[in-house]
Amino acid sequence: MHRPAVRLRARLPPPPLWHRTVRLTLRIALAPLDAVAPDAVEALLDRAFPPGRQTRTAYKVRGRVTPIAGLCFAAMADDSLIGSIQCWPVALTDDRGTAHPMVMVGPVAVDPAHQQGGIGRDLLRHMLDAAAAQGRDRAMMLIGDPEYYGRFFGFSAERTQDWRLPGPVERHRLLARGPDVPALAGMLGPDPAAL
Repeated sequence: MHRPAVRLRARLPPPPLWHRTVRLTLRIALAPLDAVAPDAVEALLDRAFPPGRQTRTAYKVRGRVTPIAGLCFAAMADDSLIGSIQCWPVALTDDRGTAHPMVMVGPVAVDPAHQQGGIGRDLLRHMLDAAAAQGRDRAMMLIGDPEYYGRFFGFSAERTQDWRLPGPVERHRLLARGPDVPALAGMLGPDPAAL
């Protein structure tokens, strides 16, 4: 008589408490970025981005203008800066010489130890709400991942194909949103009115 094999399951005791994965929830507060020391913001950007970030095209586009304080925010966990978003006054100067003001979004930076937790998304949503409340959401642009910024925030490359920049850019990453985004040929740079 043939008996089927019996599988035995050993009951192991649970792993010790120190061995278990624990997911902690951080209490994050969003605050105006100008309440944070500038060197803390620079240190965050150094941690979040690879070396040489200051030579990228986005830095050349905004030039030496001052960020738009009402659209720049910090993500704070206790007294530690773990995320930031900055926005800048830029303009597309068309081939006739007319400047079309826009808001340049970015950088959006999150400390590597806290990435993938939605902090960057929360910062961007908060900034977009502030921009709408201030009437600054009608023409916004950024250089970034089209799948992410398109899917979650409505940015696209539809109207940016004729824009020129002061450095290299992957055209599909040059994104904009808002009803007043110019679909014109021109040079993107600092807003002359902000210089």
